[in-house]
Amino acid sequence: MKNLKFCFLAGAVAVLSLTACNDDKMEDNVLPNSQTENAKIEQPGDLQKSCSYVDQYWSSTAVLLTGLQTSADTNFMNGQMTKIASMWGRSNPTLRFVNDPSNFNSTYNAISYSNGKIYYGYAIYADAKNKGGDIVNAMILAHEYGHQLQYAFNLPSVNESTARPNELEADGFAGYYLRRPNGYNKTQFSEIASAYEFAQSIGDYQTSSANHHGTPPQRRSAVRLGFLLGQYSLSAADFDYNFFYYYQGVLNGTYKMGKNSRNPEIDAYMSQYMDELRKIQSGEISAEEFKKL
Repeated sequence: MKNLKFCFLAGAVAVLSLTACNDDKMEDNVLPNSQTENAKIEQPGDLQKSCSYVDQYWSSTAVLLTGLQTSADTNFMNGQMTKIASMWGRSNPTLRFVNDPSNFNSTYNAISYSNGKIYYGYAIYADAKNKGGDIVNAMILAHEYGHQLQYAFNLPSVNESTARPNELEADGFAGYYLRRPNGYNKTQFSEIASAYEFAQSIGDYQTSSANHHGTPPQRRSAVRLGFLLGQYSLSAADFDYNFFYYYQGVLNGTYKMGKNSRNPEIDAYMSQYMDELRKIQSGEISAEEFKKL
């Protein structure tokens, strides 16, 4: 893949062009514990593969559901979807859940589709809740919704030869949501950092791979940066501008000499945290120290 907005410009992907996906109608009256019959899973094309939470897709035996295993879990996720979209002033995407009774672990994924759908696997939901509670799934869902914002507003504004800008910005969108008063409303970073430990664990060091999502320290830096920007009410475009102003200065290890003249108030605030972000990115601030920021 060369110089492209990874989640949008599928024609520029240096692999196969985006393939059409089936859009099979599914029944909306499915009970949380039931299986849908003949509900084919919409397989991701190259566009969606770049916006997948982990590098695993849906198996041929997976089924599409309108709920999780309990009504409480289903209500939580549907409530979070409404809250996330509302915070951005937008309507909900279609949220559906994927189970595979014959291979549960094959559903360890969440995928954001460019046609306004988010599919969320049973396995990743269960593991996230077990390791970090509800906030981890709220974060993953906010990350996937970040890709919906990228689709809608032709973001990210920064291009690289990998998926890293898309994934790190989605991490930033998640950190932003977790802080905002009309979002998850966690004012102390220590309240969200332990949950984000789950997400950074899927960082990778395949820096030359087209599907590189960012290293674990970069992912920690991205969510910290998003959380810091949650001090301010921003549109998706304004978030993108500010995120990549500091992303380029911190996560890549280089620094801009000029001030962020477009948002001087934000720049004054962020100047307090630049060294900290650099140390997160470099690993000088460990994962354990990160949780205590």
